[in-house]
Amino acid sequence: MIKREEIIGDCRLILGDCREVLPMIGSVDALVCDPPYGIGEAAGKAKTRTSGLTSAQRGRDYRPDYGDAQWDDNTQDEAIAMAVAKARWSVVFGGNYYDLPPTSCWLIWDKLNGSTDFADCEMAWTNLPKAVRRINFLWNGCMRRERYVQRQHPTQKPIDVMKWCIEHLPDPHNQTILDPFMGSGTTGVACVKLGRKFIGIEIDEGYFDIACKRIEAAYAQPDLFVEASKTAPAEQLTLLEKAAE
Repeated sequence: MIKREEIIGDCRLILGDCREVLPMIGSVDALVCDPPYGIGEAAGKAKTRTSGLTSAQRGRDYRPDYGDAQWDDNTQDEAIAMAVAKARWSVVFGGNYYDLPPTSCWLIWDKLNGSTDFADCEMAWTNLPKAVRRINFLWNGCMRRERYVQRQHPTQKPIDVMKWCIEHLPDPHNQTILDPFMGSGTTGVACVKLGRKFIGIEIDEGYFDIACKRIEAAYAQPDLFVEASKTAPAEQLTLLEKAAE
């Protein structure tokens, strides 16, 4: 059941359980998502992900955890199977915890954590026709990249990591990308910055509202390169002709 729906630019955001919403959605070009891994990161355990951040960095609307909920006690096998079936291409973080086919291409995020109790890397399963790829991106501590981005979800991914994943997809033009575990909307923000269309589904109303705000803000601060690339070829030719006069 769709509890609420927002259209922001080329982004369609849906509040509801993805297992109920996915049957209402047609085929998409790509699935890019970060579902629960089923490793028990809920019930306050994920609060350590914000250690070292100031109250200003957390932000007034920061929600550090789902409390005592059991959202990460199990994998979402049914929903992942439904979502993968709808997409030509798929990128699924935590795919190593799911029953997915063998692949030649894992996308590896090396978090450069050093000596901590966090995993050194996170792995995204894909069905992309290429070899394994890796990105080095520090996301914890005072020297982390994207320090301007508020951490508003316990498993929030960096925008640049999600952009990197999307940029690996074949056939980049006019793509519609689905994320049925939208969270705070990072995949949607990455899509806005890359000029892609986006469908996001989120079950928690608080995070749904945060995702709406973040995607609205992304449209308010467009990527100049993406905007320039949208200029029609005829317009570009006219500009070149005027420059030659």
